[in-house]
Amino acid sequence: MAIENILVQQPAGPADKLILLFHGVGDNPVSMGEIGKYFAAAFSHALVVSIGSPDVCDFGRGFQWFSVQGVTERNRQSRIDAAMPLFISTVHEWQQRSGVTAHNTVLVGFSQGTIMALESTKVEAGLAERIVAFSGRFGNLPETPIDAGTVIHFIHGEQDPVINPFQSKSAAERLKSLGNNCTLDLQPGMAHGLNPQMINTALAYLL
Repeated sequence: MAIENILVQQPAGPADKLILLFHGVGDNPVSMGEIGKYFAAAFSHALVVSIGSPDVCDFGRGFQWFSVQGVTERNRQSRIDAAMPLFISTVHEWQQRSGVTAHNTVLVGFSQGTIMALESTKVEAGLAERIVAFSGRFGNLPETPIDAGTVIHFIHGEQDPVINPFQSKSAAERLKSLGNNCTLDLQPGMAHGLNPQMINTALAYLL
């Protein structure tokens, strides 16, 4: 099961916000914790935690929520669904530890971490107030509105060869058509990764 989570910031007093970060497949919470430092600097009273995925990655390094070996549009959803109960219980656990409600919880995902965060909105209403969806996608686009209290910020590199930015564009269009509040920002020239501009875009929405 999961390697340890990385506690990026523990405020001196009670936390007024909970920011949970979820890394991509084949990565680890240490590297995603470096991204968490930007969020910690912006929110000095937030509890900021980088969450380790539960399984060793099939690629031989890093960790994953679900295997992407042989993944297709047909079997991706079932793999996500199998991993989702642990994902949701992990969010609940940190909300209970911190004493922070869903109303002040932010989920920050990259790639597979984004997939899990987005898909959680189809399973449990109001798990978090904000989702920062870096370079990810839904497994399948939602057919019904997500909880009105959750706002999703899609941020994606325009040149991403791993997860096509069309996935974020189509997700934003679908949510808006369902009456949900979301934003979409595409980073010119950026491949599958994060840069300071993308992080600053996310922070601007949260501040």
